[in-house]
Formats: sequence, C-alpha cells, structure tokens
Amino acid sequence: MDDRGVDAALEYRDFADARAAQLFRIAFLMCGDWHEAEDLVQTTLAKLFVAWGRVRRRESVDTYARRVMLNAYLSQRRLRRSGEMPVAEVRDMSAPGVDADLRMTLVAALRRLPPRSRAVVVLRYVEDHSIESVARLLDATPSAVKSLNTRGLAQLRELLGSEQDLFQS
Repeated sequence: MDDRGVDAALEYRDFADARAAQLFRIAFLMCGDWHEAEDLVQTTLAKLFVAWGRVRRRESVDTYARRVMLNAYLSQRRLRRSGEMPVAEVRDMSAPGVDADLRMTLVAALRRLPPRSRAVVVLRYVEDHSIESVARLLDATPSAVKSLNTRGLAQLRELLGSEQDLFQS
C-alpha cells in the first residue's frame, strides 16, 4: 500500500472513530432496536469504507454517511425481515442523568411511526437538520418532508398524549 492509501485509511479511521457514536444515536432513534442500530452503523461504515477514496474528497462526508445509513434503514424496512420478533415491552436502557421512563416512552412512540416519518422526525429534531437538508437526504421534495414531518409529529402527539398520565405522579 502506498502512502496515499495509508493516509486514506487513517483518515477513514479517524472519521469512523469520531462519528460512530453519533451515527449510532441516529440509527437507534430511527429503528428503536439496539442491535439493529449497531447493524445499521456497521453497514454504513462498511459502505463508506468502500467508497472512501471518492467520498473523502467531498465537502460533506457526514451528509454522505447519513444518506447511506438512511437508505440502509429504509431498505431494511421494505424487506421486512422474517427473523424479527415484535415484543410487548421494550426493555429499560437507562442512561445516567436522563429520565429513563421518558426516554423509553419516546423511543416506543417513535417505533410506532412509519419509517419515513420516523426518519424525518429524528433528522429534524434530534439532528437539527433543515427541511431542505432532510429533503436532500431522503431524495424528496421539501413539501413531502413537511408533510411527513407534520404527520409524524401529529402521530407522536397522539401516542404520547395518551400516555401523559405516566409522568404526572
């Protein structure tokens, strides 16, 4: 391997080390499953590694990585793997300093949204992307993103509104 190959491999490793946790957080909020989120991040980083030579010259490697992850997530949803087993309750995965009940309620509500709506809500409100940025990532029009966003938020309000008694005690 020549020096350029070594430099590229080091650049990729630095990028993956710096962004893996953030990519995992986005993946988990999109799919609601710890193991599936790990798989999404692994798939994203593997595809990014293969394309690193041309991708690293772009201005926004982060945007490319999110797009790869979003496409992998939506593809998995379309395939509907038969090995998945739905469960009645999501196990508690509390984080220090965070209201675990509230977090789990939100994750459970997000899991009930359709995949594209869930992706829009996560990208808009967790990742703080603009409508235009989400539209580019989804390869959709801004008006389609606005519509998905409005419907997703309405569904979340409906789902979370019925569970607000959990947090009043």
